[in-house]
Amino acid sequence: LSPPGRSAVSCAAATGERAALTDLLLAILHHLLVFGLVAMMAVQLALVRRGIAGTTPGRVSRIDSGYGIAAGLIVVAGVLRGIFGAKSADDHIADQWFWAKTAAFVVVGLISIGPTMAFIKWRRALKADPAFAPEAAAVARIRRP
Repeated sequence: LSPPGRSAVSCAAATGERAALTDLLLAILHHLLVFGLVAMMAVQLALVRRGIAGTTPGRVSRIDSGYGIAAGLIVVAGVLRGIFGAKSADDHIADQWFWAKTAAFVVVGLISIGPTMAFIKWRRALKADPAFAPEAAAVARIRRP
């Protein structure tokens, strides 16, 4: 049933417009999170270098925390796009590009476990000793291609 004064066609159009707006907003959120994640990776790469000392290890650890939060939010936004977006979850499941992007995301996440563990260790060491500086070998392991 349509609300009084509105036809079924106008209600369907409004529903379609809301769905399109929801899809647009979720897509924007999803992409902004991905761009933010890449930016955090670039900042980490710039900060993690030989001679890293002072408050920089702590800063890198905080950026890495943001990286993890952004990664989690990317997954949430992606799931919401699958539920409320223009394409159904079935459309995504049948799409090989979806699986390629998902696999790349998982691989990057797995690769980032080692550096994340090092950053957590650095943060703890920095709390115990404000003069802490990571060893050159630890920095080199993180920066290796």
